[in-house]
Amino acid sequence: MGLPALNLPEKPVQFSVEEYLQLEKEAEFKSEFTNGFVWAIAGASPSHNAVNYNFTRLTSPSIYQRGCQGYSSDQRVQTKTRSGYLYPDTVVACNPTFNTQPNPPSLTNPVFIMEVTSASTGGRDHHDKFMLYRQIESLRQYLMLSSQAVHAELSTLDEQNRWVLTETRAPAAMLSLSSMGCQVLLGEVYVGVTLDASEELDEEAEKER
Repeated sequence: MGLPALNLPEKPVQFSVEEYLQLEKEAEFKSEFTNGFVWAIAGASPSHNAVNYNFTRLTSPSIYQRGCQGYSSDQRVQTKTRSGYLYPDTVVACNPTFNTQPNPPSLTNPVFIMEVTSASTGGRDHHDKFMLYRQIESLRQYLMLSSQAVHAELSTLDEQNRWVLTETRAPAAMLSLSSMGCQVLLGEVYVGVTLDASEELDEEAEKER
């Protein structure tokens, strides 16, 4: 089928991989591809951006001391079998490799991925996107940080290739980010962040449906 207009609707649109990659070349906005569907990426809230910035600020020294490279939300990640092209909020790779054929180039070997979740994106971050991220053989940890409350969900791949979840809402909790050789105090990630109460209410309403 031919490519639709570059302004994607709010609901996902079905595409082939080739159509999605062509769209990415021509569009002035970012979009994600998950199992045949394309999602337009909307602008993030101030709380979302503040959490992401704080996390980057806290972890950057350890990332570089380890000889790895961190990337912002503009770096696209390609999952196995090209079933996903995604833009995490933060991604870390050691000896990064890229698929340069589609433009922009896609990172293929992250060791760590972090997503800041919201009422509108939490479902995809927890399910569809995590299922795709787990296809990446290099990935060792996946962290979700809420933009509505002090809340972290850290999934770590153990020695038996099992994903082990550590969940906490305690500001005094220490997040063990073994994939990049550092620890982060959860409360410090939320320093100065004004959590969006309206989004928190929307999230509670969604749970009741």
